[in-house]
Amino acid sequence: MKVMIDLCVVPLGVGLSVSEYVAACQRILDEAGLSHQMHAYGTNVEGEWDAVFAAVKRCHQEVHAMGAPRITTSMRIGTRTDRDQSMADKIDSVNQRLQNP
Repeated sequence: MKVMIDLCVVPLGVGLSVSEYVAACQRILDEAGLSHQMHAYGTNVEGEWDAVFAAVKRCHQEVHAMGAPRITTSMRIGTRTDRDQSMADKIDSVNQRLQNP
């Protein structure tokens, strides 16, 4: 089953800057071959359910290995069975409506 998630992994106990941890998770998503798009407060990820959630697990493992004693993660998860839809499709749909109110 295909899934889209909005993922926000926040390491705790590592100071104020978390960019190195975000970069580590971005590398994991790249290595997993998942389509993803980082934004200011998280990352949208799409792919097969098992691959996406395996990558989320790997992000946790890596962030802990980097020294974070605690992690809090929030996710919004979406699936649909009526048709295939990508992140780009969703964005394009809204942009078309903005151009043609």
